[in-house]
Amino acid sequence: MLDPLLRRWIGPPLDRGGAWLAVHGVTANAVSVTGLAVGLAAVPLLAFGHYGAALLVILLNRLLDGLDGAVARQGRPTALGGYLDIVCDMAFYAAVPLGFALARPENAVWAAVLLASFVCTCASFLGRAVLAAGRGERDPGKRGRKSFFHAAGLMEGTETILAFVLFCLLPGIFPWLAGMVAALCFWTAAARVFETFLADSNS
Repeated sequence: MLDPLLRRWIGPPLDRGGAWLAVHGVTANAVSVTGLAVGLAAVPLLAFGHYGAALLVILLNRLLDGLDGAVARQGRPTALGGYLDIVCDMAFYAAVPLGFALARPENAVWAAVLLASFVCTCASFLGRAVLAAGRGERDPGKRGRKSFFHAAGLMEGTETILAFVLFCLLPGIFPWLAGMVAALCFWTAAARVFETFLADSNS
């Protein structure tokens, strides 16, 4: 929901950074893989209760995630690059709840619920992209130039990162926060499915 707004704010500096990296021979795929490696470091940090360090790692991962697209836009974004980017994103999103589940036994159930909600949002997002590709729909471009269709939703990248920040700042109430975020993710997935069927019936 907030992704288009954030894109207008951070887009110009990311594009400048992406241009600098591209000039120096750094590829978008290399940035994506590096970002995932950095992001996965959050798992042991969270598991051992180093929430401040984990937050820094999470934010660095998101910075690199923004830069990989900026690098790709210096040339021509490819379907393979978009595929790698989304795989790295989803792997990172799954890693954070895992870290909190390992940190405290009382977190485990709610981390599992959160992971289940992420599966639903991921399936609704990627399924919508497949359907859009079959119909020849173009991405509206509100989130920058993308290699495939990006479905809007209540919980998108910006909201997810805000949730991760809250998790790290308030680890003592992770179960409550995870439950609320999961509810919003389930709502997002259901809304995407409803909108997809509605669009199909009107086509």
